[in-house]
Amino acid sequence: MAVKQAYFNGTGRRKTSIAQVRIMPGNGAIIINGVPFEELFTSVEHRRTILQPLLVTESLSKYNAMVKVSGGGTTGQSGAISHGIARALVAADESHRPVLRQNGLLTRDPRVKERKKPGLRRARKAPQYTKR
Repeated sequence: MAVKQAYFNGTGRRKTSIAQVRIMPGNGAIIINGVPFEELFTSVEHRRTILQPLLVTESLSKYNAMVKVSGGGTTGQSGAISHGIARALVAADESHRPVLRQNGLLTRDPRVKERKKPGLRRARKAPQYTKR
């Protein structure tokens, strides 16, 4: 006999942000660090990124999400939350895996800021060359 779990966890990462996501059956509320996500993320692009895994699996009004996110800026945090929600959805229902994989939501985005090199202004920008 299988016991129904009350919630499902997923950890998402993007740039230097880490999001710990816990989804549970509910009406679609997303609470990030104790605040509704609409108040924290005013950009439509960031909101769309966060909701993407719920939209592609058609489970927007089936789950509530409690999120703890730290590090990075709004873009990194929204990407980390999206990654965490996708992983939690797979933990909740394994049949979501193919559609999430197809939309690239289960893949950790490895791109991070490149370090500054000595003798350069930024990672690759060199000082202006003067011939004379």
